[in-house]
Order: sequence, then structure tokens, then C-alpha cells
Amino acid sequence: MRQREESDFIPNPRTAEESVRYLLRYIGEDPTREGLLDTPKRVAKALSEMTSGTFQDAGEVLGTVFEDPCDQLIVVRGIRFASLCEHHLLPFTGVAAVGYIPNGKVVGLSKIPRLVEMFAKRCQMQERLTAQVATSLMDVLHPLGVGVVCKAHHACMGCRGVRQPDAEMITSHLLGVAREDPSVKAELMSLL
Repeated sequence: MRQREESDFIPNPRTAEESVRYLLRYIGEDPTREGLLDTPKRVAKALSEMTSGTFQDAGEVLGTVFEDPCDQLIVVRGIRFASLCEHHLLPFTGVAAVGYIPNGKVVGLSKIPRLVEMFAKRCQMQERLTAQVATSLMDVLHPLGVGVVCKAHHACMGCRGVRQPDAEMITSHLLGVAREDPSVKAELMSLL
């Protein structure tokens, strides 16, 4: 898949910066005061970085695949991620655990965290992020089963609205034997 280019979403980076200046004025700030002079540039750069997974492809991220007779659970836990809530453009941060049962193919270890990061670096919902990671592993590796669990804190709940900064959302997505076979599901969930 091709890389994102500036012309894909804005004609000019200064347009994004001017939009930030407009938002600063909207909230009653003076974008010309010393502390805010470079803020529009920093915000535009941060948003670009935080959404850099938008134009990446799961097949490329999972490109390093090895033939292997392994047919036991492979689990990677403790994968930290930060994403941008598509409803408020506020961050949600958390940790993912990804497991799969190979069917003749295994993926390079670093590719699983890269896959989580790719989907996290988009305007996102945690439910979709969890499902996209699981579905991509299933589509690319064709394993016997896949399970993904994500736990995250959402700034949109912590700093506004109900103001519950300690509330944690947990999502899971199971496919193949991880969903269909109760004993496999139990073993996978205990490891995730």
C-alpha cells in the first residue's frame, strides 16, 4: 500500500495549522501569545504521527512469515498502544494481548506489536481495533484460531463527560477454534 502524502488529506500543512489557530481562538485563547506560537505546528505534526497507520497495510506489516509445524498457542502480551478516539479526537491508551494457533505458518515476533500499532495509529474505536488485529492475523496467516484482548483508559471518559479516569474498557475478539472450541477458548483466555 502506498504511503500517505500531504495532498491526500490537505492541500498544504499550513491549512492544518490555521485550523488549529482557529480552534485556539474558538476556546478563547490568543494563538499569537508566546506559549502558543508553535502549538499549531506541533498539533498538526502530532495528529499526523498519531494517525500514521491509516495508509499502512496489514499484509505488509505481517510480511515476515515462516513455515513451521507448530500447532500450539503462541501469545504475545503487554503490547502497549496509544490511539485516537474518533468521537472526540482524544487519546485512549492501553495494552493488548494477541494469541493464535498456527496452521503451518508463524509470523515474526515483532510483527504482532507492529500490527497492533498500525491499527492503533488511526482515528479509532477500541472495539474495531481489537477486531481488526484478530481479523488481519486470520486473513494473512490462516491460523486455526486467533484471540485478541485490549484493555484501555479513554481520555474522553477521564477528563470530560462522566469524568472516570480510572475506568478501564476491555474488549476481546475470538476467531476460529478460539471461538468455537470451549477448551481452546478457556486456555487462550487464561493466557491472554
